[in-house]
Parts: sequence; structure tokens; C-alpha cells
Amino acid sequence: MTRFCVQIGWQDVPHLSKKQQDELLDAFPPHERDARAKGVPMLGSGRIYPVDEKQLIIDPFSIPSYWPRAYGLDVGWKCTAAMWGAWDRDNDTLYLTSEHYMGQQPPQVHADAIKRRGDWMTGAIDPSAHGVINHKDGENLMQEYRALDLTLVNADNSVEAGIMACYRRMSSGRLKVFSTCVNWLREYNIYRRDEKGKVVKENDHAMDATRYLVMTGMQHAALPPQDDDETDSWSRDRGRSLTTGY
Repeated sequence: MTRFCVQIGWQDVPHLSKKQQDELLDAFPPHERDARAKGVPMLGSGRIYPVDEKQLIIDPFSIPSYWPRAYGLDVGWKCTAAMWGAWDRDNDTLYLTSEHYMGQQPPQVHADAIKRRGDWMTGAIDPSAHGVINHKDGENLMQEYRALDLTLVNADNSVEAGIMACYRRMSSGRLKVFSTCVNWLREYNIYRRDEKGKVVKENDHAMDATRYLVMTGMQHAALPPQDDDETDSWSRDRGRSLTTGY
């Protein structure tokens, strides 16, 4: 007996309109959509954001002074990452303009790097920083960073809701990333789920910082001081990435 396999997707069935397909697709999390809509076999793991990086990455440009800015901050000894965003409110588009990405350094080093981007900005920090102890002096990391003159708010750390919020921006063209954010791009391409559908919690510091920015940081985004164009020129000219590895 001869056997053959046919892969059928929603586009192959006449009873589903384009509108119905879009509505159905929006109801499923990103990691399930290829399996649901295209019949692509799902092995229990896969990338979390199925959006071609070419749709996200753009060349840096000078940020208009009327775009508010903020950052997301994921802290830890192994790696501390911060992602800065500028919000084009007219088009509801968030631009990730720069990153800080460094491991095995004390909070003072990270705080100095963050303040150089503009100490007037508010950061949405990983709320688990409340419970992380700095082994050197036993101080709470949240308190320590605030003592270093960072303005911080607790981020909404709802993982699935945050992933969906980021994905909706990506898929609708409302999240763009400067090409200078090389660590963000590296993490983006390996950000995935395990065989049980759980987010793999490794090499995801910039991804977490992005979630904090989208879920919370944008609510606290502020305009730069009128005489402060440091962030604009910094974002345009360098998009500096500080990296020491994991």
C-alpha cells in the first residue's frame, strides 16, 4: 500500500475567511501559531517570538526630543541587562535604542553605566531584586541601586502576558530595535520554550528587560530635559553595548 502525507493549513480550507483566521490566530500564544495555522509539527519547543528579525532591526537614528524614554532593568551577578526605549506616541511605536549588558560586576558599575544614558529616566526593574542579596555586603539590591541614585519602579513580571504584549508590538510593526543592540539580537534568536512549553530561563536577560520596559517602563516614560541632548547623540552615534559575557 502506498502512503503519503499532506500538510494542510488554514489557508487551504475555504470555510475560514482571512478575518476569521486572524481572530483565531490571535487567540493562541506565539509558540503554538505555526502548528495551529500551518500544520507545522510542534515538538514541544520552539522560539517564543516567531517574527523575522528583519522586520524588527533598523539603523540607529537621532531620537526626537519629544519622544519620552524609559528603560527596563534585569539584575543579577551572572548578567545585568538594561534596555532603553523611546516611544513614538503618535504611532504607538517603541524603539529599543540601546543596551547595557555586563556580568560579574558590582551595582556601582552598572549604575554608572545606566546614569550615563540619562539619570533623569525611570527604570522598570525586575521585582525579584527585592529578594536578591548581594553577597559582598548583604544589602538588598533594590535598595542598593536606589542608593546609587537610580529612579526605579517595580516591573510587572507577568511572563506570559509580557511575552504576548511584546509579540503584539513586534507582529504589528510597533516595536523596532536599533542594530547596535547586538546582545538583544543574540538572545532574541535563541529565546525559546522547553519540551513542556515553559520559557527556558537562560540567556534571556535582555528579553526580560524588554518585557519590563513594555509592561511597566512605558507608563513612566519621560521627556529629556530641554538642555539635555546627550541621549539623542549617544543613541544615534554609538548605541553602546557594555559586555563582559556571562
